[in-house]
Amino acid sequence: MTTAHATLVIGATGTTGRRVTARLAAKGRRVKAAGRTATALPGAEAVRFDWHEPATWAGALGGVDRVYLVPPTGSPDPAAVMLPFLRQARAAGVLRAVLLSSSAIPAGGPAAGRVHEQLPGLFEEWAVLRPSWFMQNFAGSAPHARTIREEGALFTASGDGRVGFVDAEDIAAVAVHALTTEQAPDTDLILTGPQALSYSDAAAIIAEVTGRPVVHRQLTFEELRDRWAAAIPLEFATMLAAMDRAIADGAEDRTSDTVELLTGRPPGTLRAFVEREVRAAAGH
Repeated sequence: MTTAHATLVIGATGTTGRRVTARLAAKGRRVKAAGRTATALPGAEAVRFDWHEPATWAGALGGVDRVYLVPPTGSPDPAAVMLPFLRQARAAGVLRAVLLSSSAIPAGGPAAGRVHEQLPGLFEEWAVLRPSWFMQNFAGSAPHARTIREEGALFTASGDGRVGFVDAEDIAAVAVHALTTEQAPDTDLILTGPQALSYSDAAAIIAEVTGRPVVHRQLTFEELRDRWAAAIPLEFATMLAAMDRAIADGAEDRTSDTVELLTGRPPGTLRAFVEREVRAAAGH
């Protein structure tokens, strides 16, 4: 009897990767959970993988026929390492690839956009997930969560621009659908929550649910860039600030029905997300 092929989840301890891993394991799928430290996850085989160490690639790809791709964090040019890996993956027998990109980045655009552009030529079965901004940016150790806790504020250069904030649980549900459904999507999928909200709207919801004062402080592009540049490289800080400027110009003011179409249930609201985080923090 042959062993079922595995799904390789890259970035398996990350925001979407650990949720994808858990959902695949719950469906009884064989999962190889890949990361730089080969961290053990329930129901998965841990494998060491580093985008910047090609010697780790072959071991991760052994016995794999589909892969969930999370680009290297903070890289302005992920295609430089991802495309050689994807060519190796195809040669190793990978049939289907699902790439995590962003609603802000079209095919051929910056960052993962170049990988998106090449994916259909590399694999017969593919999908590109293009989620809007994660609700998880307001929780845990994310920068917005830190300023909410420490300063009672969200700092953006997005003005009154609106965003269809999306829950990583919904992104993971779509990813698992794209990885396991008999017919691959073979397209890119814009993923949003059910409402487009400004950061002022988001601050009001967070304040109401948590009972703590939270306000939206509007910065200029330059102020936000310099604020980010204190912690991350200037090139990346500039890119992040430019994304906020695009929000101000209306680039993210949209919602899609993709989550409901592919999972059979509507995407979660920001209010429901914050309520869940509050319950988790209280230990319920």
